[in-house]
Amino acid sequence: MSHSTFNRRWAGVILEAVSRHQVKHICIAPGSRSAPLTLAAASREKLICHTHFDERGLGHLALGLAKSTGQPVAIIVTSGTAVANLYPAIIEARLTGERLIILSADRPAELLDCGANQAIDQTGLFASHAVSLNLPRPTPDIAASWLVSAIDSLLGQQECGAVQINCPFAEPLYGGDPEAYQHWQEALGDWWQDDGPWLQQVAARATPLMPEWSRWRQARGVVIAGKMSPEEGIAVACWASELGWPLIADVQSHCGQPLPAAEIWLQHPQAIEGLSAAQIVVQFGSHLTGKALCRWLAALQPEQFWLIEAMPPRRDPANHRGRRIVADIRQWLAAHPASPQSAWCPALADRVKTLSASLHPPLFSEAGLAANLAALLPEQGVLFLGNSLTIRLVDAFAQLPPGYPVFANRGASGIDGLLATAAGVQRGSRKPLLAIVGDISALYDLNSLALLRQASAPVVLIVINNAGGQIFSLLPTPEAERERFFLIPQQVDFAAAAQLFGLDFHRPANAQELTAALEQGWRGQATLIELQVDSAEGAQALAAAGMGGYR
Repeated sequence: MSHSTFNRRWAGVILEAVSRHQVKHICIAPGSRSAPLTLAAASREKLICHTHFDERGLGHLALGLAKSTGQPVAIIVTSGTAVANLYPAIIEARLTGERLIILSADRPAELLDCGANQAIDQTGLFASHAVSLNLPRPTPDIAASWLVSAIDSLLGQQECGAVQINCPFAEPLYGGDPEAYQHWQEALGDWWQDDGPWLQQVAARATPLMPEWSRWRQARGVVIAGKMSPEEGIAVACWASELGWPLIADVQSHCGQPLPAAEIWLQHPQAIEGLSAAQIVVQFGSHLTGKALCRWLAALQPEQFWLIEAMPPRRDPANHRGRRIVADIRQWLAAHPASPQSAWCPALADRVKTLSASLHPPLFSEAGLAANLAALLPEQGVLFLGNSLTIRLVDAFAQLPPGYPVFANRGASGIDGLLATAAGVQRGSRKPLLAIVGDISALYDLNSLALLRQASAPVVLIVINNAGGQIFSLLPTPEAERERFFLIPQQVDFAAAAQLFGLDFHRPANAQELTAALEQGWRGQATLIELQVDSAEGAQALAAAGMGGYR
């Protein structure tokens, strides 16, 4: 039984080392092989433990926590397919930068490739989507200083994305002498009274300076705002306004979209005729939602194209000639102040205002919900938007308040794990949450409705039931096969799902009932609102604006 004790010692040092890297939240799925890690996590009061019975949802719960807190989040799972179920969340984290730390329990080497139960090859399971550290089988022959140094070295280099620490444990996994092997961990000395890593890596990165900025800030420029934090979005909006440069903002930019409905007016030649004279485009953040914006940007060939974001990889699908600047956005803005000047394209704002004023879809519709979204948001809350048609409609029709937190999974843009991610966003922010997803997305992650019951503030989930994946209505899918193979309407009763997971439920029949359901939801705990709409209305609203060709 002393062997099971050392498993606990080994796991305890792992959890302590991980917690020294800003980790406050840890997501745990049930499992026996992972018991040493789970019990070590549960014994640490400074860690907030979350559980879920579905590992795919657990990974997205951690993703949402990482999004809203800006801190790394750890995940504990047992061996076998439990680890593989984290893959979608890990892929998303790699693309959008959230830091996840996967502690995957494993069978020891002698149980691999021999037919042993629940034993798969977990080394490098996530390929290029995560950096991995494969730990040896726990043994007191390996110094505790090696273990903490290996973990610190891995996490000290984790600027973004996921890392996997694969932890094999041999049986027995439970019981043992709680006093045994204390000398092994005590060899770390006063590290136990400290709160920093054993091995601290210092990697200073100065903000890149553009000496030619003093000249370019006098030029005709356009600012593009992609995915940013609320603080960054507000700062970029002020910077662009001072320069007098048009700001075209994505729904995730938090800039307040001073030129709203860009997805519509960018397709009107009269609105954009002046923008072709732009000499420089400065883009902050990436992962632009709008197809019209991406097409216009790809066709534009300014003298200079600068893309500024803290994440290092390439971020410009159109491959403009220019500068890829890896920097903290607010630090870069401070180092490159605006030069106050009047707007160089003043007619644009009037044209956009005129066009926006003509967009009045009814509230009780997909496009109407998007257009009126700002009035439906909870005070001091957060917004989570599902993929496919949902976020495209909001990007096209809504004008959200500057700095109001907006979250989405727009890296791989999948529909898996959206409810779990929304739950993680709420837990990390501890604010009221409005989440909007489509019916297929909700069904895909139905298990994660269980996570919404444990929210720390009111949660309202709007499921837009438009009879399937209506995003495919914007594509040239063959009409004869469209419904069966693309839209796949399910004709399910979400009232039964709400009842199954203990959520309040509303199915409003008109705009007044929708507003009443929302008001009641903000006074409750967790509410599911099924918004049954005309199946083709949302797609037609986008198509009417000339916005076909979505993927």
